[in-house]
Amino acid sequence: MNIYALSSGRGPSGIAIVRISGKETLKICQKLTKLKNIKSNEVNFCKFYNPKNNNIIDPEALLLWFPGPNSYTGEDLAELQIHGSNAVINGLLRVLSEQNNCRLAEPGEFTKLAFQNDKIDLLKAENIGDLIHSETELQREQAVKLIQGNIFNYYNNLRDKIIKSLAYIEAKIDFGEEDLPEKVLKDAHKSIKEIHKEISNIIEDNKIGEKIRNGFRVSITGQVNAGKSSLLNLLSKREVAIVSDEAGTTRDVIETYLNLDGYPVILADTAGIRDVKNEVEKKGISLALGKSKESDLNIVVIDNCSKNINKEIKKMINKDSIVLLNKSDVQNKQNHKFDADTVLASVKDNKNINKLIDKVKEKLSRKFSPKNDSVLITRERHRVKLNECLKELNNFLQKDKGKDLELAAEDLRMATRHLGSIAGKVDVEEILGSIFKDFCIGK
Repeated sequence: MNIYALSSGRGPSGIAIVRISGKETLKICQKLTKLKNIKSNEVNFCKFYNPKNNNIIDPEALLLWFPGPNSYTGEDLAELQIHGSNAVINGLLRVLSEQNNCRLAEPGEFTKLAFQNDKIDLLKAENIGDLIHSETELQREQAVKLIQGNIFNYYNNLRDKIIKSLAYIEAKIDFGEEDLPEKVLKDAHKSIKEIHKEISNIIEDNKIGEKIRNGFRVSITGQVNAGKSSLLNLLSKREVAIVSDEAGTTRDVIETYLNLDGYPVILADTAGIRDVKNEVEKKGISLALGKSKESDLNIVVIDNCSKNINKEIKKMINKDSIVLLNKSDVQNKQNHKFDADTVLASVKDNKNINKLIDKVKEKLSRKFSPKNDSVLITRERHRVKLNECLKELNNFLQKDKGKDLELAAEDLRMATRHLGSIAGKVDVEEILGSIFKDFCIGK
């Protein structure tokens, strides 16, 4: 079966790209272009026709032909570059749908084929998906770094080390009567102990990779009517939250995703903190306090004219928070002093908001800056498998070195399976769908 799909965005655009992959790709291209000699790995100037009536779909187009296995998918592959009007795109896709043994590709199917044909490993496939979906500079940089890195080799080397230790254990089981040196078991135990420590260090990473991929959680909290919702709207550059002079307008948590000067941020506006009797507002304040605790960073907004500050708000102010002293443009300023990074600003006049953004970036960078040689976990799937691997290694280390060898060997076998599933070495069918479903159809 041959597959096809639009690999570029919908028109109108200057150029659109349609991909075809499969055994009969060349025949389909010859039929659509009327070219008998299509050159591989070169640009072929052509016209695209409707074979049924010979009507021209596009009079000036390009065709790139890549014979398998030296292609992205590992199969025969063609890229059809056409004018990017919706009429031309739809016309070509309709003609392709009418060809024998040719169907529309599923989301991520081209990359799935590349994985299945050993053109890329599973980790690289995931990182390609992250690059496609990157919205900020930080996300793009991380995806590129991981694509160019050797994470597959890293996990595979760890797996090979465990397999080597497993071989020692099984040799002891099979040839115990031969009196294999006790050093064999000691070496295996030492190696597993080192791997256990290495994986533990990877897991204790403050979830940096996942936070960059999914977005840092930043909460706007503080006093009622201090300008929290106005700040959310200003940073979002749109009306996300209702702004009112009435105290307690915001009672629920309102979240929006932002590209904050290259940083992916999930920004949350929360209810103002104060002593109230209204049960609905109490619930809103409880949600606000909970959100502030689970956030990576809190922006505590305080009216610079207020004399008294709620004790719960004071608890939020620490070295990991930013205090925004709002309404610095009005009279009767109190000029509060806090043992925390403070920005004197006016949300109404957009004064010093850039300083606030710079401070947010500085705080997040300092707290979640990965080491140059660190292995980043970008998905919960990887973290779960590493934890399961760690559990099996721990089970192994707790067993008697000279006894329970069969059980110890099983621990190591399970550990290798968990590591292997990260890189795509074993049991990948169950996870392929969840990985590739988020790809665009033409990828």
